[in-house]
Amino acid sequence: MSETRKTVAKRKKQLSREAMYDIIRAPLITEKATGLSELNQVAFRVALSASKPEIKAAVEGLFGVKVLGVNTLVQKGKTRKFKGRPGVRSDVKKAFVKLEAGQSIDFTNVLA
Repeated sequence: MSETRKTVAKRKKQLSREAMYDIIRAPLITEKATGLSELNQVAFRVALSASKPEIKAAVEGLFGVKVLGVNTLVQKGKTRKFKGRPGVRSDVKKAFVKLEAGQSIDFTNVLA
């Protein structure tokens, strides 16, 4: 209990580039997600096990931007029929990332 809140907050979990790609699966390119760009936000499909600090670190590491906040949601899979038999789509976790003013992510460029 000797550590203060400041030292705990300063410590960040270091992620490898491979781990960052495992966390950030794909950008969400929908009408709602593109409308969020006016509010300086971007949306990603992320791993179900990813936490908000991990998502923040991955976005900052991959795209070189400053992240102000991360909001997440888990979209539960729907029950659908496939060739007459019931099946369930997989759950999907989405992350809405708020960027610092003046920063943006261009998805037309290829990541190296």
